[in-house]
Amino acid sequence: FKAYCTRVGSGPFPTELFDATGEKLREVGHEFGAVTGRPRRCGWLDLVALRYAVIIDGVTDLIMMKADCLDSFDIIKVCTSYRVDGRETLELPFDISQPVEPVYTEFKGWKCDLSGIRREEDLPVEFREYIAFMEKYLGVPVKIISLGPDREATIFR
Repeated sequence: FKAYCTRVGSGPFPTELFDATGEKLREVGHEFGAVTGRPRRCGWLDLVALRYAVIIDGVTDLIMMKADCLDSFDIIKVCTSYRVDGRETLELPFDISQPVEPVYTEFKGWKCDLSGIRREEDLPVEFREYIAFMEKYLGVPVKIISLGPDREATIFR
């Protein structure tokens, strides 16, 4: 999974960002169609949807890609529940025709270049807390973390 969400084309995307943050994610992540050059829709990581995929698909281990794309953010958000019809839920709604409002947990950004890090113990504490939160929420470990486009920018845990 990417450290943030993207979507091509129309359809529901609860964490989509329509502001400068979404533009920044698109730029740092090079989120443009390979053939058309069209900008992809970008948003914060949706842990509700990811947990659903983990459960449905029987996922036992995860690989996080593009973590380095979040290096410059002061605050990093992850969606941990939705508000539907004024009620908060931890479940993916089966009827997505209604507006779904994401509820976020915020993390302090690590504000450093992760791409040169090769050992887990050298990762900033803010990043390690971010990963630990996701693992607890999802119930599965993040075994591989990609910290940049180079093959060597990968941490195996």
